[in-house]
Amino acid sequence: MTALAFDQPDLGARLASLGDEQLDDAAFGIIGFDDATVVRRYNRFESQAAGLAPHSVLGQPLFTSVAPCMNNFMVAQRFEDAQADGTALDATIPYVLTLRMRPAKVLLRLLAEPGAATRYVLVQRQP
Repeated sequence: MTALAFDQPDLGARLASLGDEQLDDAAFGIIGFDDATVVRRYNRFESQAAGLAPHSVLGQPLFTSVAPCMNNFMVAQRFEDAQADGTALDATIPYVLTLRMRPAKVLLRLLAEPGAATRYVLVQRQP
């Protein structure tokens, strides 16, 4: 199996087919959440980078409890719009994370497919 790459095409479909242990092998953060924005998948890289244990993240609302710094038009609203329109979302944006840490420059990749059970926020830390 080839390693996951943050910018690889069709990554959303690939993530959906992988087990949690395989997500833990990724060299970037992976947060998967359902239609109610409840976190269902959370990989080791993101847990270590954010300093949040999986047990404190899984089962929690992403945009209000886990990462309220993403509850805005740049991130959360894009997922809402894609869901309402029934369109796919695959957008990469520069972003600054500010919750529970000093500001950290990252690239976020927002992934959603119509009808998919899980949507994803991928987090690539910048040096």
